[in-house]
Amino acid sequence: MSDRTDPVPDLSTPDASGRLLDRLGLPPGTRALIVNADDFGMCHPANAAIAERLEDGGIDSATVMVPCSWSPEALAFAADRPGLDVGVHLVLTSEWRSYRWRPLTGTATSLVDAEGFFPSDVATVERTADEADVAAEVAAQLAAALAAGVDVTHLDNHMGSVYGLETGRNFLAPVLELAARHGLPFRLPRHPDGLGLDAARAHALAAAVAAADALGVVVPDRLWTHPFELRDEGTDHEERYEEVRDGYLRLLRALPPGVTELYLHPMIDGEELRATVDFAAAKRGYEHRLLGDPMVASVLAEEGVVRIGWRALRAIQRGERMPA
Repeated sequence: MSDRTDPVPDLSTPDASGRLLDRLGLPPGTRALIVNADDFGMCHPANAAIAERLEDGGIDSATVMVPCSWSPEALAFAADRPGLDVGVHLVLTSEWRSYRWRPLTGTATSLVDAEGFFPSDVATVERTADEADVAAEVAAQLAAALAAGVDVTHLDNHMGSVYGLETGRNFLAPVLELAARHGLPFRLPRHPDGLGLDAARAHALAAAVAAADALGVVVPDRLWTHPFELRDEGTDHEERYEEVRDGYLRLLRALPPGVTELYLHPMIDGEELRATVDFAAAKRGYEHRLLGDPMVASVLAEEGVVRIGWRALRAIQRGERMPA
């Protein structure tokens, strides 16, 4: 990653915004949206919520955390429904205190902490992981999903551990090579807006996008989400569902032209989830609820937002006929 402090590059020109739309056969100015659910396979409450929203159209795609204990359930669901868009959520971290997971490539690598699990934080991964170990692990995770019979549509990354956001050291080269080798698009936003990047990180993003373009890996124009935790969680002023929903609706109304992925983490809030995660269980439940809220569908219709899936991006990367 560069340490340059030049002005942030402007990647938001109409030409850059319209390039992917044109390849998708969408008119200039189209506001295209992919709603993705991360953390499929992390636990049963995640699987139940995400499976429901995949089937009822509340989300357009999901990505599986293959190293997690509940991934077989998610992978079997996806293998039985090849028409749904399901990708792989490449994992190098294990963030919860009571529920953790290990690399598929074993514990005799640079990818584990003293207890033999993936590290709990991204900075440790960036400082201590060997790139060859990362390459082997992400390849193993994709291979496991393919072996389970999943028609993998795309790749993304859990907690942003390959992007170099903490220390500047990234692992995008092996991930992009993996994506290119398998003809899979990757979650790497072309535009920095909405990410809060400083100049150095914005320049690094521009370099990474150029590398993806050189390899023929298709990336979306933008990557958006909303806060992971509830505001004032655990206090008398804890954010209510209606506030979470209204914040999400504001994001939908603010979508610019181009292809935006908006990712969330819907789960069923209850005793099992609260025994799994350290915080934000209520927020996960709220996200499951809002993705089925009629107000969301109403705003999307009012705003003329076009819903698409990662399968469409995979098709243009592979030179295939666009899915109907």
